[in-house]
Amino acid sequence: MALELTDANFEENVLNSDKPVLVDFWATWCGPCRMVGPLVEEIANEFEGKAVVGKVDVDNNPETAQKYGIRNIPTILFMKGGEIVDKQVGAVSKDVLASKLEAMM
Repeated sequence: MALELTDANFEENVLNSDKPVLVDFWATWCGPCRMVGPLVEEIANEFEGKAVVGKVDVDNNPETAQKYGIRNIPTILFMKGGEIVDKQVGAVSKDVLASKLEAMM
């Protein structure tokens, strides 16, 4: 299951992670986010123990969304060592997301 990332726990779970991280920036009212959400959950299960997969609700965590310049959702950041390695804006297939995460392994 994907981690619920917040302004309070983002640094601990994402920036300080020794594993690759997929961060899904989303909101409950966003249609494309609801399409991507289940795919992110599947990836979280498949990469359990190998990567951190989390979701940031932009409405409840504006500080983190603003810090990373999230203007469109869904936006998925791929991070390693606290740095952004790749980025995906908009709804895409599970294969696209999984291959980007796999490339960071």
